[in-house]
Amino acid sequence: MLRPFIHLLLHFTVPGVVARIAFKDRWVFAWVLMGATILVDLDHLLASPIFDPNRCSIPFHPLHSYWAIAIYCLLTLYSRSRLLALGLLIHMGLDWTDCVWMSLG
Repeated sequence: MLRPFIHLLLHFTVPGVVARIAFKDRWVFAWVLMGATILVDLDHLLASPIFDPNRCSIPFHPLHSYWAIAIYCLLTLYSRSRLLALGLLIHMGLDWTDCVWMSLG
């Protein structure tokens, strides 16, 4: 029961740390934008059941697919989408970490 709470907390704290370190001038804006990528989890609404604590999001959900992750990587190449793409990649990395955590125990 603690794992989902920690996982959700990390989705806001990790982008905050990255924003504070990498975007000193506009860290609040960067944090809000990268934190907003939690909305990518709306694709969980397409699954049945919507929440399964033992299901790995990657590559199960459409916006967590390998194709989507490849697009997020490409979006980092453009300055206008870089913050959003970085937030999405952080999100995918945290979800992948959660998958590894599940497999261990």
